[in-house]
Amino acid sequence: MSSICSVPKTMKDDGVVGAGQPDYRETKNFGGRMKHLAMIGMMVLFAVVATVQPISAHSDEDVQEVIKKFEEGDPGMQAWFKEAYGYVVFPAVGKGAIGIGGARGKGLVYEQGNLVGRSILTAVTIGFQLGGQEFSEVIFFKDKTAFDDFTRGNFEFGGQVSAVALTTGASAALAYNDGVAVVTATKGGLMYEASVGGQKFDYEKIEKQ
Repeated sequence: MSSICSVPKTMKDDGVVGAGQPDYRETKNFGGRMKHLAMIGMMVLFAVVATVQPISAHSDEDVQEVIKKFEEGDPGMQAWFKEAYGYVVFPAVGKGAIGIGGARGKGLVYEQGNLVGRSILTAVTIGFQLGGQEFSEVIFFKDKTAFDDFTRGNFEFGGQVSAVALTTGASAALAYNDGVAVVTATKGGLMYEASVGGQKFDYEKIEKQ
């Protein structure tokens, strides 16, 4: 008695893939979709940075006004400005976010109370965020080592770094982490995030006349 064996179709012309064989057409399509999504992601990132409020120049008078507001918001902040080895003040940082957020700002750097340089803050963060805001930010440096780390340029906060929001009693909650402490004061808008992780800073020394 003769037996008849059925052979699975594997011919490309039939459009059928044999059992257990990978469908390379599907793999190719998947790779194409991933490239497409990556391109969309990059376009979104560029759009976020482009729509964040532009950097504006600030003077020492602007910074002193911000310091005054911080000290009025919490009198305990006076001791931080007095006792820190140095600090940098960003009077206005523009931030916007719907899932992906960007931030830009320009500030002045002080060493033992003396104006010594300028700094530019930039950031692109991905996470649960909603809303947009403009805020002021102050970074305190505990000692010369921490200050020098910042002024060498290309300084960056890790993803887990968070800031203390300025409220009455904020100075008591503020603490140094690796020689750095950060406090922010929202100027308007809505933001469900206190993290400053991902911020990058450029530094330029002000040459004495």
